[in-house]
Amino acid sequence: MYRNREQMYRLVISQLLYDGYDSLAVNLGKAVNTSLDCPPSDKLMRITKLGLEADSEREEKNDIASRVDLVAPGTGIDLEFDTDVQTIAPEAALYETCYVTAHKGPCRAAAWSRDGQLVATGSEDASIKVLDVERMLAKSATPAAILASETAQQNMENHPVIRTLYDHIEEVTALDFHPSQQILASGSKDYTVKFFDYSKPSVKRASRSIQETELVRCLSFHPSGDFILVGTQHPTLRLYDVNTSQCFVSCNPKDQHSGPITAVQYCPNANLYASCSKDGDIKMWDGVSNRCINTFSKAHGGNEVCSVTFSRNSKYVLSSGKDSLIKLWEISTNRCLITYTGAGSGKQNHRTQAVFNHTEDYVLFPDEKTTSLCCWDSRNAERQKLLSLGHNNVVRCMVHSPTSPGFITCSDDFRARFWYRRSDSD
Repeated sequence: MYRNREQMYRLVISQLLYDGYDSLAVNLGKAVNTSLDCPPSDKLMRITKLGLEADSEREEKNDIASRVDLVAPGTGIDLEFDTDVQTIAPEAALYETCYVTAHKGPCRAAAWSRDGQLVATGSEDASIKVLDVERMLAKSATPAAILASETAQQNMENHPVIRTLYDHIEEVTALDFHPSQQILASGSKDYTVKFFDYSKPSVKRASRSIQETELVRCLSFHPSGDFILVGTQHPTLRLYDVNTSQCFVSCNPKDQHSGPITAVQYCPNANLYASCSKDGDIKMWDGVSNRCINTFSKAHGGNEVCSVTFSRNSKYVLSSGKDSLIKLWEISTNRCLITYTGAGSGKQNHRTQAVFNHTEDYVLFPDEKTTSLCCWDSRNAERQKLLSLGHNNVVRCMVHSPTSPGFITCSDDFRARFWYRRSDSD
């Protein structure tokens, strides 16, 4: 211990001599009773620099690891172990409309924040709204008489729409929240991807943007938030570094789709990502090498594939197609395990999504012709009761909360509806 302390003092004295502080070096040597036969040296500076770099690298790795490991609560679906699981989550027919917000054009896109506290909606009118979930629930639970007596200031402070963002000049087609920062990414038919810092109350415009060569159809943040996948009208899938906007694509052209990309998503552990296309294929990609490792060819009988969604454990992918079928694929065996049927008949005219509920006990999908919500037990495909969605036009997008019994439906009737199932304690 004493020897280590003496070596440390000698390094400090050498550094002081190296920097020209001779008198300080002499005084320090006398104070700590250390020999002054220390040649000038910057060894201490070099050691300190290496230590700081190592600490920084360690902190960065720990930060990324903690962000990648963020997984929503609940067990999720796992057909290897839980075929006889007792479902405790509410089925879709029990949800109720708690709030309705209107755009000035058809509502076409929506996304939830990872913690389930915020939801964003995007429209053909080029606007984006960010809504607070707790405020929507509070608004719906407050008697009309109390709401009517609120002052303009109180109404503004309690209003569920906390941000309205305007920076696109064409329809907003895709939205995704950053996993850990207050940043919302949006894609549009104006050929841009924009990043909004919604932590600032006065924000209206994007803090930065990526210029694309085709209209943007879909996007998905890497679970660390450092990268973002972008699917466009062009068959080539893009991967961007969020901080530098540097673009990466697979080095093998044969990896790519042959038609416009309709949906992309990272799996929760970031090892894989999936894409689907108008060409009818679903592709699985390695999250590190950026290479296509498998293709589910003609996944929906050659019809356009509209959505792909990973299960929480990254074992399965849920897909929907314009054949009105929803399929659950096992990634390890490359096969379809379950097909959920009964959502309308014949081919759909419009694209929409199939989603899991927050516990993955149910699969939800809006029926295009009846504007009703279809619901199945995710493990045995048993059909549940229908839920009338109350829209006056086709539902073009729906997303379920990752943490609670709530979802958003977006329609060509210009409206986005927030649905929620209140518990007895609520």
